[in-house]
Amino acid sequence: MSTTTFVLAATSSEVLNVIAALVGGLFIAGALVWAVHFGMRVRDRELPRPTADEQPHLPDTGAVHEERELREPDEVPHAEGRERLLPHELHHAGSKRSTDQHRKRWIPGKSGSFGGGGIGHA
Repeated sequence: MSTTTFVLAATSSEVLNVIAALVGGLFIAGALVWAVHFGMRVRDRELPRPTADEQPHLPDTGAVHEERELREPDEVPHAEGRERLLPHELHHAGSKRSTDQHRKRWIPGKSGSFGGGGIGHA
């Protein structure tokens, strides 16, 4: 390249764009370095991590297991002698424990799902 080409390139706006991109990149890189350094200082001021002895452990009786129970809907009580029930007069749960705790089994021809292969009673 000749000297004339360098002079033309140096005076063009492309050089200003390159310089602006370089300055922007240096600014972003400096901000990232500052953020990492700031994070390290914050982490140094935090409490130390708990040791293995301080971690939660299972009780002596072993792990807690879930219970299964069948539930049935709890009917909303009717207002007797008044227009309506107020919210504080209702129960907190929408279901109650069923008296029959035997699980319902599948009956052939009554799959209960659409397209399940049953004979399709109306």
